[in-house]
Amino acid sequence: MFENLTERLEGVFTNLRRRGKLSENDVDAAMREVRLALLEADVNYGVVKDFVARVRARAVGHEVSKALNPAQQVIKIVNEELVATLGDPAPLNLQGERPRVIMLVGLQGSGKTTHAGKLAKMLRARGERILMVAADPYRPAAVKQLQTLGERLNIDVFAQENVAPPDLAQRAVEYARKGGFGAVILDTAGRSQLDDALMTELQAITKRIHPVEILLVVDAMIGQEAINIARGFRDAIPLTGLILTKMDGDARGGAAISIRSVTNVPIKFLGTGEGLDAIEVYDPGRVSSRILGMGDLIGLIERAEASLDQKAAEEQAGRLLKGEFTLEDFAEQLRQVRKMGPLGKLLDMLPGGMGQAARQIDPQEAEKQFKVTEAILNSMTPKERRNPKILNASRKRRIAAGSGTQVQDVNRLLKQYLEAQRMFKRLSKMGMGGISRLFG
Repeated sequence: MFENLTERLEGVFTNLRRRGKLSENDVDAAMREVRLALLEADVNYGVVKDFVARVRARAVGHEVSKALNPAQQVIKIVNEELVATLGDPAPLNLQGERPRVIMLVGLQGSGKTTHAGKLAKMLRARGERILMVAADPYRPAAVKQLQTLGERLNIDVFAQENVAPPDLAQRAVEYARKGGFGAVILDTAGRSQLDDALMTELQAITKRIHPVEILLVVDAMIGQEAINIARGFRDAIPLTGLILTKMDGDARGGAAISIRSVTNVPIKFLGTGEGLDAIEVYDPGRVSSRILGMGDLIGLIERAEASLDQKAAEEQAGRLLKGEFTLEDFAEQLRQVRKMGPLGKLLDMLPGGMGQAARQIDPQEAEKQFKVTEAILNSMTPKERRNPKILNASRKRRIAAGSGTQVQDVNRLLKQYLEAQRMFKRLSKMGMGGISRLFG
């Protein structure tokens, strides 16, 4: 979502780095470029104006003029002010008497039902016993959609026909209290636009069940309209937080930067895809790092920790550094990486120069090559993966036929494997001191 903004800001920072000392004119020129980049990214004009003024005031002051590296100091200031604009992180409130009710609200099509499932899965992983409530009797198949999600996740769903949503919500909370549920996730009805009937119903539900969280689910791809929607809901009911969905989309992304400053409602979660795992706890520092081209190594590490077998990874790393790893290890590594999510998303999380290089890679082409490599490895026998030296012409033809590829593809993979093996053998001979010198 922030790709174009990231590229523009990287250009500004590159120009700053080319200068030694920064004059006030240099800072003003950079701030003009930053202002244009943010406005083109659809950031609210008032937010841009305040942000640029704060950065400029600090960038022409004592902390930059006395810095050993002025350009880096300006980048640090931009990062700090961007984090301030994005707002403080606000953890989900699960305090108070059980069951704690989390009420999801939003317009029709914003993703409430899907994110009810995502939240339920996340909270269940934290040890909570969850009840999801189908409180949208108006949208065709809304109840069925939530029930299907409940079956996939093995999470209970409360639903009753021909019952008004306020009554249904009250009955659901009472059912959860008697049933020993720790949290209730209420999937409410939406409309195609803001109207009095929707707000009246949501106000009635709120008075009946007193939720600890009222989260507005809003589509980040609709731009500045997302801010207007958030204002409308905030003025009618006591919103406690926002879930921004479709953060993996290709919209300009300005609403995500603006919405916290304009509405004063904290962002709590980001929806990053269609899968039920595609939800992140909002962290302004990590969002800022992505926008400024610094990647998101913390997010990458979290994905790895959640997906990878640590013991197997340590064993493979040991063999890797000794130059002893086999195609069997390579196949297992590919399977582990696949668990971490689409390759394009993983490349976006790489920082600095690695991130810039990654953005030159076509994710679809990389995904295609990934599948070709997997198919070739899966067409080998375990014996062949453990000892590639036995792969003669006949075996290569069989592997190519079994994987739907050409013999040249098999040879290319083997060549890459042998080159990697030789490289790691050289690194192991250099020792840690030599590796440190090699990589600076």
